[in-house]
Amino acid sequence: MNARAQSGATPVQSLDTITVAASKTEERAIDALAPVSVVTLEQIQGLQPKRLSDIFYNVPGVSFQDRGDDPATAINIRGLQDFGRVAVVVDGARQNYQRTGHNANGSFFLDPELIGGVDVVRGPTANIYGSGAIGGVVSFRTKDINDVLRPGERWGVDMTGSYGTNKDRGLGSIFGGVRVDPNVDVFGGAVYRTQANYKDGAGTEIGNTGNDIAGGLMKLTVRPAEGHEIKFGGVFQDYQYSIGQQNRGPTTTAAPLAAIAGTSVYASDTKNYTGTMSWKYSKPDDMWFDWNMSLYGNRTDNDQVKTYNNRITTGGGICTLANPGNNISGCVGDRRSYSLDTIGIDVNNTTRFNIADWRNALTYGFDAFEDDVTTFDARGNSNVTTPGGKRTVSGGFVQLKQNYSTWLEIVSAIRYDRYDLDSSKVSTGGDRFSPKITVGVTPVAGFTPYVSYAEGYRAPSITETLISGGHATGGGPALFVCPDGTSGLFCFLPNAGLRPEVGKNKEAGVNLKYDGIFSATDSFRGKFNVFRNDVDGYIDLVASAPVAVPPFGSFSQFFQYQNIQHALIEGVEGETLYDAGGWFVGVSGHLMRGKNTATNVGLATITPRKVTTTAGVRLLDRSLILSAQWSSFGANTDLPAGYLPSTAYELVNLYLSWQATKDITFTASVDNLLNQYYRPYAIPGSSTDGTTQNDVLFSSPGPGTVYKAGLKIHLGGA
Repeated sequence: MNARAQSGATPVQSLDTITVAASKTEERAIDALAPVSVVTLEQIQGLQPKRLSDIFYNVPGVSFQDRGDDPATAINIRGLQDFGRVAVVVDGARQNYQRTGHNANGSFFLDPELIGGVDVVRGPTANIYGSGAIGGVVSFRTKDINDVLRPGERWGVDMTGSYGTNKDRGLGSIFGGVRVDPNVDVFGGAVYRTQANYKDGAGTEIGNTGNDIAGGLMKLTVRPAEGHEIKFGGVFQDYQYSIGQQNRGPTTTAAPLAAIAGTSVYASDTKNYTGTMSWKYSKPDDMWFDWNMSLYGNRTDNDQVKTYNNRITTGGGICTLANPGNNISGCVGDRRSYSLDTIGIDVNNTTRFNIADWRNALTYGFDAFEDDVTTFDARGNSNVTTPGGKRTVSGGFVQLKQNYSTWLEIVSAIRYDRYDLDSSKVSTGGDRFSPKITVGVTPVAGFTPYVSYAEGYRAPSITETLISGGHATGGGPALFVCPDGTSGLFCFLPNAGLRPEVGKNKEAGVNLKYDGIFSATDSFRGKFNVFRNDVDGYIDLVASAPVAVPPFGSFSQFFQYQNIQHALIEGVEGETLYDAGGWFVGVSGHLMRGKNTATNVGLATITPRKVTTTAGVRLLDRSLILSAQWSSFGANTDLPAGYLPSTAYELVNLYLSWQATKDITFTASVDNLLNQYYRPYAIPGSSTDGTTQNDVLFSSPGPGTVYKAGLKIHLGGA
């Protein structure tokens, strides 16, 4: 392979990438009878992402609920997010971090510069991948030695640097590896990223959107015998940022409500540690064993110190006897912390056998993980909203993948899940079998329609089950006394009887794969699908009927996570790319709607429309790539009471990549060329019960126009 091909300058169809995410057996994404998308390293490097969500514009069904003041990523697939509805794994390790506040109830920390590729499976068709994934699975692979070393090289190093405007966005990274001998590889790397507060499309500086991120990884790969590969990996990241939108008042004018609201800023130091060990065995002539085992541990520590308090306006927010603070506003210097430890195992094997014209692959395995949540808050509020406890989730599966001749494929599977949740006050659990069946036919080469039915099972989280006590008042009066003896603005009630959610997904799709259409070298890939996911027992935070509390108005006294009868999410998705070699064009996106069928009210987590068009040309012997991307997003206006809708908006981005020599590559980009002002998701904004208005203080519009330029240098030798 020549240098230009190695750098990704030759035409590449991302849907031709090998993936195991859908069925735990290797297949090209375009051939998978499932809604699978792949983001390659070449695509990530060309996009120069500011944060993780930037690399998913071309992936249908995927959206994000990210905050400008928080570098964590909150991913949404087909309108489902939070509390593990989307299984996020990094090198096979589950990322289950959750902190309840004015933010998404489920996020993870991963810098895009560490990523070597991403597989996305939408819907519970990925149920064999792990428990809880009724929304889907996002599987990240961090960079490894083959992402840096070129064919024939024994050692190699990639060094990257970039700078961006809006404001002072800097990035530096280095990754390198050496093949000690044919059976031992050593690889490592580090990244540093920084930015100051950005301005939105209206020219307003958004406070506390600056951050500093440092991270690194190390991997050791050993091949002790033919077919065997053992890999040890570690990833460390440190995020320094301030969370909270100071100097942004409430958007409503009701005086009693404004008197209750408060705003604080916390300096945050979040560290994420991931350790993995995997053992793979595979030989082409061994039909009985194709083995994969993964052990992992993941820890997220989020330590926060209050640095700003709008309730104490004198003395720099320092508490005094006259101004003692309270359990929301607190005092400058107050500390709180959130910690999650996850340990897990994932083991599976594939046995292959042929019967007449039937080729069969029987895959079976089990997985388990334990979450251990610890929360500390000197003021006590976070101990209420993010309670500590332990949850163990485990399951096993059997899948039979059958191919007859060249025109029929049948995938059938059954998964068993069990969970146990324990704390000092509650012990609960449950189990279930979840089936899956998919049938696809290829009547003519390149055209494969399929139908699928799959169920998924999500156990209630620790927070959903155990949250209990009075919500802090923010300096105003305690309106209610709670059953546990605490008091507050309103009361959270635990729910030991909370049932797991069950997603029942019906899907029909078609895969299109054609080469040599108008010339000997062009190609077209396309995946289209329609789906309907019926979620029985959907868990949502439910408020009691408001009661009068003179002179403040009407308020809901109780909030509790409950199983609503049914949630329905349905839509259509498509992903296409035509590549002529010298130029390419693709369109991807989705149309979607979701409702609580008991109330006929829409779900706040739906992104109704996302359509992204990408087009580009390759010049100068394909060493220069110029491309443009236009993403159109629809507003979510079918919302529960008290929500502010997201905005409809258009994002236009421009990209340039020039491989000046075989070892030097220049990149440049313009993000949000039209300087659009946008809020990408609906937020609680103003409500008659007075409990959600303050969430607007903790949301932020996206950045305005950002100009970036970068340089990548490769060194290597035999």
